[in-house]
Amino acid sequence: MVRIVNLGSSFSAGPGIPPQVNTAAGRSGANFAHLLARRLNADLTDLSVSAATLLNIIDTPQVAGGQTFQPQIQGVPEDADIVLVLGGGNDMSYVGGLFMEHTWMMTAFSLMNRLKGVSSPEMPSPADEDEVIRRYGKVLDAIHAKAPRVRVMVVEYLTLLGPDTKPGIDVPFDAERLKHHQAVAKKLQGATSKVVESRSEWCELIPMAEPSKYHAIGSAEPWVFGCTAMEQLTGKTWYHPNGEGMKAVADVLYEHINKD
Repeated sequence: MVRIVNLGSSFSAGPGIPPQVNTAAGRSGANFAHLLARRLNADLTDLSVSAATLLNIIDTPQVAGGQTFQPQIQGVPEDADIVLVLGGGNDMSYVGGLFMEHTWMMTAFSLMNRLKGVSSPEMPSPADEDEVIRRYGKVLDAIHAKAPRVRVMVVEYLTLLGPDTKPGIDVPFDAERLKHHQAVAKKLQGATSKVVESRSEWCELIPMAEPSKYHAIGSAEPWVFGCTAMEQLTGKTWYHPNGEGMKAVADVLYEHINKD
Protein backbone atom coordinates (compact mmCIF):
# COMPACT_ATOMS: atom_id res chain seq x y z
CA MET A 1 0.00 0.00 0.00
CA VAL A 2 1.20 3.50 -0.85
CA ARG A 3 2.07 5.58 2.23
CA ILE A 4 1.39 9.32 2.04
CA VAL A 5 2.48 11.92 4.61
CA ASN A 6 0.99 15.41 4.75
CA LEU A 7 2.99 18.28 6.26
CA GLY A 8 2.11 21.94 6.44
CA SER A 9 -0.11 24.71 7.69
CA SER A 10 -3.79 25.60 7.39
CA PHE A 11 -3.86 25.61 3.57
CA SER A 12 -2.92 21.96 3.91
CA ALA A 13 -4.94 21.14 7.05
CA GLY A 14 -8.29 22.63 6.00
CA PRO A 15 -9.87 24.62 8.86
CA GLY A 16 -13.51 25.45 8.26
CA ILE A 17 -14.05 22.38 6.08
CA PRO A 18 -16.12 19.54 7.58
CA PRO A 19 -15.48 17.03 8.94
CA GLN A 20 -12.88 18.34 11.34
CA VAL A 21 -10.89 15.29 12.45
CA ASN A 22 -8.62 17.29 14.77
CA THR A 23 -10.11 20.57 15.95
CA ALA A 24 -6.94 21.73 17.74
CA ALA A 25 -5.01 21.40 14.47
CA GLY A 26 -7.89 22.73 12.36
CA ARG A 27 -7.46 19.55 10.31
CA SER A 28 -10.20 18.38 7.96
CA GLY A 29 -10.96 14.85 6.86
CA ALA A 30 -11.69 16.40 3.45
CA ASN A 31 -8.40 18.24 2.91
CA PHE A 32 -6.48 17.46 -0.27
CA ALA A 33 -4.30 14.82 1.40
CA HIS A 34 -7.33 12.88 2.64
CA LEU A 35 -9.09 13.16 -0.72
CA LEU A 36 -5.95 11.98 -2.55
CA ALA A 37 -5.39 9.08 -0.17
CA ARG A 38 -8.93 7.86 -0.71
CA ARG A 39 -8.54 7.98 -4.50
CA LEU A 40 -5.25 6.07 -4.34
CA ASN A 41 -6.46 3.71 -1.60
CA ALA A 42 -3.35 4.83 0.28
CA ASP A 43 -2.36 4.97 3.93
CA LEU A 44 -2.21 8.59 5.15
CA THR A 45 -0.27 10.16 8.02
CA ASP A 46 -1.63 13.70 8.26
CA LEU A 47 0.60 15.91 10.43
CA SER A 48 -0.59 19.30 9.16
CA VAL A 49 -1.48 21.94 11.75
CA SER A 50 -3.15 25.28 11.11
CA ALA A 51 -0.91 28.32 11.77
CA ALA A 52 2.26 26.21 11.44
CA THR A 53 5.40 27.89 10.17
CA LEU A 54 8.26 26.09 8.45
CA LEU A 55 10.00 26.14 11.84
CA ASN A 56 7.10 24.13 13.28
CA ILE A 57 7.66 21.53 10.59
CA ILE A 58 11.39 21.19 11.17
CA ASP A 59 12.36 21.84 14.81
CA THR A 60 9.94 23.98 16.85
CA PRO A 61 6.94 22.53 18.77
CA GLN A 62 3.64 24.31 18.16
CA VAL A 63 0.86 25.04 20.64
CA ALA A 64 -2.55 25.20 18.97
CA GLY A 65 -6.03 24.80 20.43
CA GLY A 66 -4.59 23.93 23.84
CA GLN A 67 -2.58 21.05 22.38
CA THR A 68 1.17 20.84 21.83
CA PHE A 69 2.27 19.44 18.49
CA GLN A 70 5.84 18.24 18.11
CA PRO A 71 7.79 19.26 14.98
CA GLN A 72 6.01 17.58 12.10
CA ILE A 73 9.18 16.05 10.65
CA GLN A 74 9.31 13.73 13.65
CA GLY A 75 6.20 11.91 12.43
CA VAL A 76 7.51 11.14 8.93
CA PRO A 77 8.05 7.37 8.59
CA GLU A 78 11.22 6.23 6.83
CA ASP A 79 9.21 4.00 4.48
CA ALA A 80 6.90 6.77 3.24
CA ASP A 81 6.32 6.83 -0.52
CA ILE A 82 5.03 10.40 -0.95
CA VAL A 83 5.42 13.43 1.30
CA LEU A 84 3.21 16.43 0.56
CA VAL A 85 4.49 19.77 1.86
CA LEU A 86 2.81 23.18 1.90
CA GLY A 87 4.20 26.06 3.94
CA GLY A 88 5.93 29.41 4.10
CA GLY A 89 2.83 31.60 4.17
CA ASN A 90 2.82 32.02 7.93
CA ASP A 91 6.56 32.72 7.88
CA MET A 92 5.86 35.65 5.51
CA SER A 93 2.70 36.68 7.44
CA TYR A 94 0.77 36.30 4.19
CA VAL A 95 -2.69 35.44 5.54
CA GLY A 96 -1.90 37.19 8.83
CA GLY A 97 -1.35 40.39 6.89
CA LEU A 98 -4.76 40.01 5.26
CA PHE A 99 -6.43 39.56 8.65
CA MET A 100 -4.74 42.75 9.87
CA GLU A 101 -6.78 44.65 7.27
CA HIS A 102 -9.89 43.86 9.34
CA THR A 103 -9.17 46.44 12.02
CA TRP A 104 -12.57 46.03 13.70
CA MET A 105 -11.99 42.31 14.17
CA MET A 106 -8.45 42.75 15.48
CA THR A 107 -9.71 45.40 17.93
CA ALA A 108 -12.50 43.09 19.13
CA PHE A 109 -10.03 40.21 19.51
CA SER A 110 -7.71 42.41 21.58
CA LEU A 111 -10.60 43.61 23.75
CA MET A 112 -11.82 40.06 24.41
CA ASN A 113 -8.33 39.03 25.48
CA ARG A 114 -8.11 42.03 27.78
CA LEU A 115 -11.43 41.08 29.41
CA LYS A 116 -10.08 37.56 29.89
CA GLY A 117 -6.97 38.96 31.50
CA VAL A 118 -4.61 37.64 28.85
CA SER A 119 -2.39 39.53 26.45
CA SER A 120 -2.94 39.34 22.72
CA PRO A 121 -0.23 37.39 20.92
CA GLU A 122 2.25 39.53 19.04
CA MET A 123 2.56 39.05 15.31
CA PRO A 124 6.08 37.84 14.51
CA SER A 125 8.11 39.87 12.05
CA PRO A 126 7.61 38.51 8.53
CA ALA A 127 10.50 36.51 7.12
CA ASP A 128 11.86 37.77 3.81
CA GLU A 129 12.11 35.67 0.66
CA ASP A 130 15.70 34.56 1.34
CA GLU A 131 14.84 33.42 4.86
CA VAL A 132 11.81 31.48 3.63
CA ILE A 133 14.02 29.76 1.04
CA ARG A 134 16.51 28.86 3.77
CA ARG A 135 13.81 27.49 6.09
CA TYR A 136 12.02 25.62 3.32
CA GLY A 137 15.28 24.11 2.14
CA LYS A 138 16.01 22.88 5.64
CA VAL A 139 12.59 21.19 5.74
CA LEU A 140 12.98 19.49 2.37
CA ASP A 141 16.54 18.33 3.10
CA ALA A 142 15.43 16.85 6.42
CA ILE A 143 12.63 14.91 4.69
CA HIS A 144 15.06 13.59 2.08
CA ALA A 145 17.59 12.59 4.74
CA LYS A 146 14.96 10.72 6.74
CA ALA A 147 13.32 8.99 3.78
CA PRO A 148 15.78 9.10 0.83
CA ARG A 149 13.52 7.24 -1.60
CA VAL A 150 10.39 9.29 -0.94
CA ARG A 151 8.78 11.52 -3.58
CA VAL A 152 8.61 15.00 -2.07
CA MET A 153 5.81 17.10 -3.57
CA VAL A 154 5.71 20.77 -2.67
CA VAL A 155 2.23 22.23 -3.16
CA GLU A 156 1.82 25.92 -3.99
CA TYR A 157 -0.74 28.06 -2.18
CA LEU A 158 -4.04 28.61 -3.95
CA THR A 159 -4.48 32.18 -5.19
CA LEU A 160 -6.55 34.26 -2.79
CA LEU A 161 -6.60 37.60 -4.62
CA GLY A 162 -6.99 37.22 -8.37
CA PRO A 163 -8.01 39.31 -11.37
CA ASP A 164 -11.69 39.08 -10.37
CA THR A 165 -11.12 40.31 -6.80
CA LYS A 166 -12.63 43.78 -6.44
CA PRO A 167 -11.03 46.09 -3.85
CA GLY A 168 -13.49 47.65 -1.44
CA ILE A 169 -16.19 45.17 -2.48
CA ASP A 170 -14.86 41.62 -2.21
CA VAL A 171 -12.16 42.65 0.29
CA PRO A 172 -12.12 45.52 2.82
CA PHE A 173 -9.11 47.36 1.37
CA ASP A 174 -8.26 49.52 -1.62
CA ALA A 175 -6.46 48.74 -4.87
CA GLU A 176 -3.07 49.74 -3.48
CA ARG A 177 -3.37 47.28 -0.58
CA LEU A 178 -4.67 44.63 -2.97
CA LYS A 179 -1.48 44.98 -5.03
CA HIS A 180 0.59 44.78 -1.84
CA HIS A 181 -0.94 41.47 -0.78
CA GLN A 182 -0.69 40.10 -4.31
CA ALA A 183 3.01 41.00 -4.24
CA VAL A 184 3.48 39.06 -0.99
CA ALA A 185 1.80 36.05 -2.62
CA LYS A 186 4.15 36.42 -5.62
CA LYS A 187 7.20 36.45 -3.34
CA LEU A 188 5.94 33.32 -1.58
CA GLN A 189 5.38 31.63 -4.92
CA GLY A 190 8.88 32.63 -6.06
CA ALA A 191 10.52 31.34 -2.89
CA THR A 192 8.67 28.05 -3.18
CA SER A 193 9.71 27.60 -6.80
CA LYS A 194 13.37 28.41 -6.12
CA VAL A 195 13.72 25.98 -3.24
CA VAL A 196 12.29 23.14 -5.33
CA GLU A 197 14.38 23.95 -8.42
CA SER A 198 17.60 23.38 -6.51
CA ARG A 199 16.39 19.93 -5.42
CA SER A 200 14.71 18.81 -8.63
CA GLU A 201 16.26 15.31 -8.59
CA TRP A 202 13.97 14.24 -5.77
CA CYS A 203 11.57 17.14 -5.21
CA GLU A 204 8.59 18.16 -7.38
CA LEU A 205 6.58 21.37 -7.52
CA ILE A 206 2.79 21.11 -7.72
CA PRO A 207 1.77 24.43 -9.31
CA MET A 208 -1.55 25.70 -7.97
CA ALA A 209 -1.21 29.51 -8.00
CA GLU A 210 -1.74 29.90 -11.75
CA PRO A 211 -4.56 27.32 -12.15
CA SER A 212 -6.45 28.92 -9.27
CA LYS A 213 -6.13 32.61 -10.15
CA TYR A 214 -9.59 32.70 -11.76
CA HIS A 215 -11.02 30.90 -8.71
CA ALA A 216 -9.95 33.51 -6.17
CA ILE A 217 -12.11 35.68 -3.89
CA GLY A 218 -14.78 37.44 -5.96
CA SER A 219 -14.73 34.91 -8.81
CA ALA A 220 -17.80 33.04 -10.03
CA GLU A 221 -16.48 29.69 -8.73
CA PRO A 222 -14.10 30.42 -5.85
CA TRP A 223 -11.77 27.76 -4.49
CA VAL A 224 -11.21 29.81 -1.35
CA PHE A 225 -13.39 31.30 1.37
CA GLY A 226 -13.91 35.05 1.24
CA CYS A 227 -14.16 37.42 4.18
CA THR A 228 -17.88 38.14 4.60
CA ALA A 229 -19.78 38.27 7.87
CA MET A 230 -21.91 35.32 6.72
CA GLU A 231 -18.83 33.17 6.18
CA GLN A 232 -17.60 34.10 9.64
CA LEU A 233 -20.98 33.25 11.21
CA THR A 234 -21.19 29.88 9.45
CA GLY A 235 -17.74 28.76 10.60
CA LYS A 236 -15.87 29.28 7.35
CA THR A 237 -12.22 30.28 7.69
CA TRP A 238 -11.53 33.54 5.90
CA TYR A 239 -8.77 33.59 3.28
CA HIS A 240 -8.40 29.80 3.18
CA PRO A 241 -9.22 26.98 0.75
CA ASN A 242 -12.82 25.79 0.63
CA GLY A 243 -13.97 22.28 -0.23
CA GLU A 244 -13.79 22.91 -3.97
CA GLY A 245 -10.26 24.21 -3.62
CA MET A 246 -9.18 21.09 -1.76
CA LYS A 247 -10.75 18.92 -4.49
CA ALA A 248 -8.90 20.91 -7.15
CA VAL A 249 -5.54 20.35 -5.43
CA ALA A 250 -6.30 16.64 -4.95
CA ASP A 251 -7.16 16.35 -8.66
CA VAL A 252 -3.87 17.95 -9.73
CA LEU A 253 -1.91 15.72 -7.36
CA TYR A 254 -3.71 12.60 -8.58
CA GLU A 255 -3.00 13.43 -12.24
CA HIS A 256 0.62 14.28 -11.43
CA ILE A 257 1.19 10.98 -9.63
CA ASN A 258 -0.49 8.90 -12.30
CA LYS A 259 1.24 10.48 -15.29
CA ASP A 260 4.51 8.74 -14.38
